[in-house]
Amino acid sequence: MADLKRLDQSLFNQVAEQSRQRDRLRCNHNLHQDKDVVQRFLNVLQPGTYVRPHRHCREQQGSGFECFLVLQGAIGLLVLNEDGVLLETEILRAAGPVKGIELAENQFHTLVALEPDSVIFELKQGPYQPTHDKDFIASFPQEGTPEACQQELHWRAFFQNDVR
Repeated sequence: MADLKRLDQSLFNQVAEQSRQRDRLRCNHNLHQDKDVVQRFLNVLQPGTYVRPHRHCREQQGSGFECFLVLQGAIGLLVLNEDGVLLETEILRAAGPVKGIELAENQFHTLVALEPDSVIFELKQGPYQPTHDKDFIASFPQEGTPEACQQELHWRAFFQNDVR
């Protein structure tokens, strides 16, 4: 029998349940191993999760890209410059005209869950190195702080009346 990793509704439901139980209101389900040269995983986000603005930097030029594909729900993407100034927003919806996006290397960004149990497939260069994976914009609050909760609400408000 083939070694298949199925991405089905049962898995989405399982990871969504785990995300609702976590303080961060999100949960990854890795398809890759830590040492794999390509990271591929599901990331389930709930409204209220705070993703501190960051970029991915890699030693090999061109390998800091990140690709998102929404499989369920909706995600708001905010693209920022190095000073934290908002450059662009985009709504990614499983049922919408834009379902996914690839970010260029060194592009600061954050994500906002616009619907409960939003599931995204992420693809980026590996291997995963926790101490070097993300470069954060220092002016934004750290996760788990009251300021982070307020920031997430502010960002989510950008998308409340957007019907793209």
